[in-house]
Amino acid sequence: MPAADDSKRKAARETIDILHEISTLLNTNLDRQSLSYCVSLIENGVNPEALAKLIKELRVQNARYEAERGGEAASVA
Repeated sequence: MPAADDSKRKAARETIDILHEISTLLNTNLDRQSLSYCVSLIENGVNPEALAKLIKELRVQNARYEAERGGEAASVA
């Protein structure tokens, strides 16, 4: 069984590597770990379109937060 486990891990790693290359070409800005989480969520039934929408919304909110935080730092200095 250990050989089968190694084979599965190698296949999973190769899959993530290929997906990461595609992700990079599409400028998704997802690192391997984030991409791996996304794949896992999708494999467990999460709607891919809903996940993409959530990621986009989180990026927008993070940009807003960073902008506000940057403005606060400038006003303190």
